[in-house]
Amino acid sequence: MHMTTVRISESYQKTLRELARYDGKSMQAIVEQAIESYRRQRFLEGLSQDFKTLQNDTKAWQAELKERKEWDITMSDGEKA
Repeated sequence: MHMTTVRISESYQKTLRELARYDGKSMQAIVEQAIESYRRQRFLEGLSQDFKTLQNDTKAWQAELKERKEWDITMSDGEKA
């Protein structure tokens, strides 16, 4: 696996070290977990913005609601209730 160096301030390095010790994980694991958490947060924020945009388009939003209604009456085996 390729490794690289990322520079952080001494105060964040101290915090990172404390978090790693508290969680019993490596500092690398803590950084990777933080990056993944941030990536997911950004994804959900983007998704939320996409839905706001969709809701502002009346025609597209009505089509979305219609499709949801069609899916709501479908059971897991593909038959309608």
